[in-house]
Amino acid sequence: MMNWEAVYGLPDEQPLDRLVEGYSNTSIFRTIAVVGDSMSSGEMQVVKEDGGNGYHDLFEYSWGQYLARHNGCKVYNFSRGGMTAREYLASFAEKNGFWDPEKACQAYIIAMGLNDLHGEKTPIGSVEDIDPVDYRNNKPTYVGNYAQIVSRLKEISPDAKFFFVTFSKAASADAADQAAAMYALAEHFENAYVLDLHRYGPAFDEAYHKRFYLRGHMNASGYLFYARLIDSYIDYIIRHNPADFREVALIGTGIKNYEGERS
Repeated sequence: MMNWEAVYGLPDEQPLDRLVEGYSNTSIFRTIAVVGDSMSSGEMQVVKEDGGNGYHDLFEYSWGQYLARHNGCKVYNFSRGGMTAREYLASFAEKNGFWDPEKACQAYIIAMGLNDLHGEKTPIGSVEDIDPVDYRNNKPTYVGNYAQIVSRLKEISPDAKFFFVTFSKAASADAADQAAAMYALAEHFENAYVLDLHRYGPAFDEAYHKRFYLRGHMNASGYLFYARLIDSYIDYIIRHNPADFREVALIGTGIKNYEGERS
């Protein structure tokens, strides 16, 4: 007789101890949106004829679309190269209809911050920047803006699951601070989890760049490998928190399960 717990539970397992093959538990989500910047957009960086840099978002090569093809689910790229949380709130999301109920998803993977902290020099802030009554009054810090995005998405998909992605160790000098902020946000919001690539992911070192990068951004194989990391991490979270994901199929359907509420 098969002992399914021996292959499904693995109590001593750590995130990314194994990369999933075939369908993963990520496939229980039929609709997923990836909110992010160039890293989420399959951006390729090339040298132009004049010697300058050329940047091209090739969404079919984004890790979100690899995730979609692998698991047979619908994945939206709510992303663009150079995106920040501030711009996302100010114009980008509205212009592209990302707040529309028709695009509500069962899960959201949010992966942005390098352009906020390094490009715009936005203070990282803390959960103290979140207005508990009206998210529109959040302070304009990285955490405040990030939280406002989550709150607005919760308006159109209240029961959705959220996955907050940390920077890798090599990505930024403030990667540890950003990771701490993601854990604080996951504690603040219901149905929120951290994909901690800072702690559990591979080192984005010289050898990694040589294999998986095209100049300053990933190449096609790099985005594929990153998709496997995200996929495997979400699979791990679902396997180790089964009670949290029992009703995923009901998200967005309007169907209510009254189990436990009947006398």
